[in-house]
Amino acid sequence: MAVYALTGFSLVSLLSFGYLSWDWMKPSLVADVATDPMEKSPPPTFTRPPHIIFILTDDQGYHDIGYHGSDIQTPTLDRLAAEGVKLENYYIQPICTPSRSQLITGRYQIHTGLQHSIIRPRQPNCLPLDQVTLPQKLQEAGYSTHMVGKWHLGFYKKECLPTRRGFDTFLGSLTGNVDYYTYDNCDGPGVCGYDLHEGEDVAWDQSGKYSTFLYAQRVSKILASHSPKEPIFIYVAFQAVHTPLQSPKEYIYRYRSMGNVARRKYAAMVTCMDEAVKNITWALKKYGYYDNSVIVFSTDNGGQTFSGGSNWPLRGRKGTYWEGGVRGIGFVHSPLIKRKRRTSWALVHITDWYPTLVSLARGNLSNVQGLDGYNVWPAISEGKESPRTEILHNIDPLYNHAKYGSLEDGFGIWNTAVQASIRVGEWKLLTGDPGYSDWIPPQTLTNFPGSWWNLERLTDGLRKSVWLFNITADPYERYDLSEQRPDVVRTLLMRLVHYNRTAIPVRYPAENPRAHPDFNGGAWGPWASEDDGEEWEGGREPLKSRNKKKKKCKICKLRSFFRKLNTRLMSNRI
Repeated sequence: MAVYALTGFSLVSLLSFGYLSWDWMKPSLVADVATDPMEKSPPPTFTRPPHIIFILTDDQGYHDIGYHGSDIQTPTLDRLAAEGVKLENYYIQPICTPSRSQLITGRYQIHTGLQHSIIRPRQPNCLPLDQVTLPQKLQEAGYSTHMVGKWHLGFYKKECLPTRRGFDTFLGSLTGNVDYYTYDNCDGPGVCGYDLHEGEDVAWDQSGKYSTFLYAQRVSKILASHSPKEPIFIYVAFQAVHTPLQSPKEYIYRYRSMGNVARRKYAAMVTCMDEAVKNITWALKKYGYYDNSVIVFSTDNGGQTFSGGSNWPLRGRKGTYWEGGVRGIGFVHSPLIKRKRRTSWALVHITDWYPTLVSLARGNLSNVQGLDGYNVWPAISEGKESPRTEILHNIDPLYNHAKYGSLEDGFGIWNTAVQASIRVGEWKLLTGDPGYSDWIPPQTLTNFPGSWWNLERLTDGLRKSVWLFNITADPYERYDLSEQRPDVVRTLLMRLVHYNRTAIPVRYPAENPRAHPDFNGGAWGPWASEDDGEEWEGGREPLKSRNKKKKKCKICKLRSFFRKLNTRLMSNRI
């Protein structure tokens, strides 16, 4: 093991500061507010299905919340978590589309064909249309369903849009990342388009409004126009705090003493998002929803460390299967929780929200087969044991195979060159190339160079294809036990084999040039029709519309007007 020194720091000094001395099982940084929650007055009983608000943030690092010891101010999230139940054994997926697909379907991505990468803007691909989604099940249970924010589950056909997948209303973006003010998104040089939609129409008139504020305002508007006597589900998928790093200047000013520029902007975005959650919570109380509501807060994946995020003290970052990529921030806040003000170590995965929320809504799960999630409400509300004992993080047969992996290294039952990861009980196994594996301290130093980010690097990792950790005893993944415990390695490999037998083929079609926004009036949106059929699945270029030029001209004039207006509105923007 080679240790790379930090200028002005060393591994020893970091340890002395307590960076690596956090006892995972002690409630120091995730302390319970009440030592005996059973002494609190009992919560109200369920007299009718609760209102459900699910808040998903984008690329927020594990360290980047106040109660995890962060230097970023998140007073609203801290208070909501302290008064509810903090989930400190909570897992998500390492990148956007997989987490969102598993939330919406309750299924591992190997069971939806989305086990590789994300859905790209120009791919003829989306969440499989045969999947019954979470909002559809809630609609069946009598809920009004609304989505605000980032979709990122495909849009090449209208049938793929949020309003066709169970949401009564939608305001947000369809692609993976857009400008927070102009809502432009470029998928390569010259392939740029506008991406903000109201229902199934392009929301040109909303350009210039900061998305975090826009989305919170929309949630308040929905609550104001709905009756609290009728159950409602609102899925708030903030764009924040994904790149580009943009925030109103007054939030950046709060972190003016933070030397690292990226971290400063990122921190401002997190605090801005925290205030948006405050406004949503205030609206729940103002309009009479709060007492019968359940608020779930979750991140979608680990933080991106070179864009200001921090997963410290966990190993790895967004896009990796190390804990820094897949262990998420999560909590539940609700007056309906029986044992509040505590930290839960129950094993929970993002697929669990589907059966949990449908059960809370008194929906019917008997006709839904093949769910990978569990109803974890008794574990959250009452402190009971989680029904979940293992998590398949993923099996990705298309990811670059590890150079030193082989079937022989996998006891003849598994090719260890394949990227995969699984947790069973206290054990976690990784095969193939798990991704960037360093431990990265918070980037608070001025001009924190990339070469300093390597606190510690395992040089022998370049020749490895199998890792095993006791994740309960070693949550930072510092001690690889694969050579000491080949029996455990073999057992977990057998579980991978089991899951792999249930996997469906990967859905990752070639990009289609017809998806270019210039062919769609300057905006990202559906380009295929129901009649196009399998031609689109194969990524072949369709016939061009005879009315394309006329449509493009009309919308481009409107778009030009809003761009000019937006330029004026953004004169004070940072």
